[in-house]
Formats: sequence, C-alpha cells, structure tokens
Amino acid sequence: MELYVADAFTTTRFSGNQAGVALLGKEDFPEEGLMRALAGELKHSETAFVRRTGANAFHIRYFTPAEEVDLCGHATIAAFTVLRDTGAIVPGNYALHTRSGDLEIGVGADAVWMDMAAPKDGRSFSEEEQAELYAAYGLTLTERPEGLEAQAVSTGLMDILLPVRSLEALDRAAQDEAQVTSLSRRYDVVGVHMFCPCTGDAAAHCRNFAPLYAIPEEAATGTSNGALTYYLYRRGLIQAGADNRFVQGEKMGKPSEILSRITEDENGVKVRVGGRALITLKCELMG
Repeated sequence: MELYVADAFTTTRFSGNQAGVALLGKEDFPEEGLMRALAGELKHSETAFVRRTGANAFHIRYFTPAEEVDLCGHATIAAFTVLRDTGAIVPGNYALHTRSGDLEIGVGADAVWMDMAAPKDGRSFSEEEQAELYAAYGLTLTERPEGLEAQAVSTGLMDILLPVRSLEALDRAAQDEAQVTSLSRRYDVVGVHMFCPCTGDAAAHCRNFAPLYAIPEEAATGTSNGALTYYLYRRGLIQAGADNRFVQGEKMGKPSEILSRITEDENGVKVRVGGRALITLKCELMG
C-alpha cells in the first residue's frame, strides 16, 4: 500500500482540500476496520483506497474518519492526480467503479474531470423547515435570495443546498454542529452546502458542512458543487455547455476552485466536475 496526501482543487500547496490516497495496485481492499482507522489516522475528511481492476479501470472506496461514503469528488481528483504524477497512468479516459455507480474519469496533463452520478432532486422544505435550517447557522429567512429556496439535490451524495443572498451572510454563518447533525439525520442527507450565487467572479461562492460525518466544514466538495451545478441549471442561472467556477474554503483559509460542466441530450442531463491537484506528502505504513 502506497500512501499519499494530495491537495485537491488548487495548485497551491497546503491550500484546497486535502485527501488521503492509498494505492493498492491490484491487491484486494484491506479489512474495513483498517481502512476506517487509516482514514482517522490521516485525519483528512476523506481517504480514497484505489484498486486497479484493468488496464484502464479502477475501483475506489472512500472513508471518512467515521465511516464509508459512496462517492467523494475531491478525493477522486486527488487519487487520479496521484496515479498520473507517480506514473501509474498517463492522460486519457478511465473507468471508475464506486458505490455511487460507474463513472468516466478524464485525466488531462494538468486537470482531472469526473462524471457525477445522474442528478436528482431530493425533498423540498416548508417555510418552517427552511427557517430551522437557516437558524442552525445563526441566520434567518431574510438572508434567502428572492426566487431561490433550500432543496436537497444529489449527484452522488444527497446534500441540502442552502442559498444566501450575500457574501457577507455566507461569511457570517456560524454552524450549530449538534443541530446540523440532527437535521442531517432527520432529512437523510450528508450535510449542508451553503452558497451565494452569481457573484460576478464565480457561479457561486460556497461553504460546506457535514458534521454528521465528522466534517465540521470542508474546503472543497466536488459532489456538492456538482449538485449545485444541476440546481442552478434547473433555475436558469447557468447554461449547458459552459464551464462554471465555484469558490470554496475561503473561510477556512484554504481557497479552492472547483470547475463544472453540464450537458443535456436525449439521454438526459450529465454533470462533470473538474479541478487540479498536487501531491504534498508520501507516507509509509509501518508494521
């Protein structure tokens, strides 16, 4: 097992979102308890365990320090960056199997693009429920932009997308972790992706919270911004075929840039998320 730490959705060391990457070659996955313990030891929000299943095919399992999750965008970007930069693969297209489904990964010379799972809307929320969501961050419904509402959306993981009307409100939001954990369980979501749309320099500035999975706040989330891409597209705020830029992690001092594309044809809507990453650490598992 080769162990790495990579900074995803950035080109600046110790910025972006860190992910652990464990390269297994063609060996089977270790016992689940070991993978969970190793993710806890690395202390990053997710660690990707990467197994090669063919010349151009891989299987990844993702573990937080608390448990396994179906898909993780930044850990996928990190994993394929590590594979490329260590010479295990060359730029091209690769098949990836995850618990969220089978995806296509495009590895370029400087960026990695990944398919998201088929987008789908989850539940909507009543006025009372939305007020409770905003209150969990010390905000009120007056911070909600006109014409936009909270909505659960998934492109692999179900999140509550929570819009705010200003960058000031986004910065001011202070999470009640116990309350957000309780709400995440109640609504069967990973967490809350708060965003301020149409900021001029980006499709949105964002903050992401998943305390239910031992992630108080995350600096960059591919799956959540994939879901946000679909949300904004459905509401006419972004267009098909264009590249979109999302900024996240500023409050944490780890500014990140997540890119997305959305297309629609007779087969339906397809969302891709992309970004750059760099290796920061190579580790050795002793014993």
